[in-house]
Amino acid sequence: MNRQPIPLSQRRGDIVILAFFIVNLLFITYFVDLEQLVIADTTHFTYPIWPPAPAVDLMHRWGSMFDPLLMARPAWWKMTIWIDALAFGPFYAVAIYAYLKGKEWIRIPSIIYSSIMLTNVTIILGDEYAGIHKAPNFLIVLLENLPWLLFPLYIIYRMWRYPHPFTRPAGEKSAGTPVADEQAEALGGAG
Repeated sequence: MNRQPIPLSQRRGDIVILAFFIVNLLFITYFVDLEQLVIADTTHFTYPIWPPAPAVDLMHRWGSMFDPLLMARPAWWKMTIWIDALAFGPFYAVAIYAYLKGKEWIRIPSIIYSSIMLTNVTIILGDEYAGIHKAPNFLIVLLENLPWLLFPLYIIYRMWRYPHPFTRPAGEKSAGTPVADEQAEALGGAG
């Protein structure tokens, strides 16, 4: 059966996912996370070319006040950052394209990405809550990390629910059939 793309304007939930991917690609992965790879020891370092010194100072201030794990940078932590830099960064770039264009081949990679992200963040939060590098105020750290729990859950829900999350049968209106109405509702009420 021929399929036609559902316009992005009718996939409002995907617009929010796209914003999440863009923030992660442009700010988190190659700005915040990169700092953790280029500065091994936060107590003795030379400012790198990138990220800029004021950003490094801001990240270190955050870590000193709220997030001792970010400052400690144990080997397992750095591995999660390498996963972000080497796997998630490229995924974000490809996913932005795929979600914009409604390419359904991104469905399974989105589920895989989300599963890995949930695993990493759960492990990190476990250490932040009760580990060696326990956060002085876990609620602040939890709230700061909440998007990296909620978005993967939503992406898994979104991609698992429909085998064709970005398309509908050719010739089908955006509303009027039970499947189209159900899919439009799941996509944020578009119809």
